[in-house]
Amino acid sequence: MNLSLALFVLLGFLAVVLLLEGLYVYWNDTKSPEVRRVEERLRAISAGGQVGGGEFKLLRQRLLSESPAVQRLLLSIPRAHQLDRLMQQAGDHKTVSHLLGICAMLFFGGLLVGLLLRWPWFLLLGVSGLLALVPLLLLVRRRNKRLQKIEAQLPDAMDLMSRALRAGHAFPVALAMVGTESPQPIASEFRITADEVGFGVSVDNALNNLAARVPSADVRYFVMAVIIQRETGGNLAELLGKLAELVRERFKLFAKVRVLAAEGKLSAWILTLLPFCVAAVIAILNPGYLKVLFTDEMGLLLVYGALAMMAVGILAMWRIIDIKV
Repeated sequence: MNLSLALFVLLGFLAVVLLLEGLYVYWNDTKSPEVRRVEERLRAISAGGQVGGGEFKLLRQRLLSESPAVQRLLLSIPRAHQLDRLMQQAGDHKTVSHLLGICAMLFFGGLLVGLLLRWPWFLLLGVSGLLALVPLLLLVRRRNKRLQKIEAQLPDAMDLMSRALRAGHAFPVALAMVGTESPQPIASEFRITADEVGFGVSVDNALNNLAARVPSADVRYFVMAVIIQRETGGNLAELLGKLAELVRERFKLFAKVRVLAAEGKLSAWILTLLPFCVAAVIAILNPGYLKVLFTDEMGLLLVYGALAMMAVGILAMWRIIDIKV
């Protein structure tokens, strides 16, 4: 009896240990940080989408969703890949289905709140639509900030590549050095390019993928300069050094222009917000003073005319202070 109980306990213990070991192996093969890191790199490498011929067929298709059914549905939507590219440019490693799911939750949440508060249908749809657009607007904001950081880090990255080439390293090695020694986010983009070259993609296609992932004029100049130099020959180290100096001078000029345009931008904001602020103060101090503007037909015409002229003035001021460098 005691022997049978001991064997039962021993077998139960082994079963529990094997179960835990199996769960750990499954988690380690599918959900571990290393697996996720590899998946993110593979997804990022495939985001360029400009691999020619038979190169890199395995990584060309980037998953838009973890679910096969949702993946097929998203592939039928024309703009789904552009949204995926936008997420890549913002440094977001989630899938398109995750982003669209958040937008849908906010939309239906706005509908539910509006129905509970008994809003009019136009206000209900307007507020719900604006809530659904919030994740997309935040994504665009993150994308713009990330691109600005990459543009600011690009001259130092080109200087590092120039020094590496002068030291005798090959161009792919110089790319890998930027990916390991530069700060984020430019390091991740150059590391992806170096990985593509290491996996067999030609240097020209890998650089074109970099330009596709980072839609910046300076990055395009860098890519075109390297591709032309590889076709025509020349001192690539000196070329990268001159290009880095040119980009730095462009940033200095842009900073001077921003300083000179700051006064115009402040004036534009003041002139735009002043009528609304004055109207709000008058409405609070004397609620009936502005009532005639919204009840009389002539008052409504004056309001519409004022808004139209303000729109024209805002457009004119925006065009004046929007200086391209």
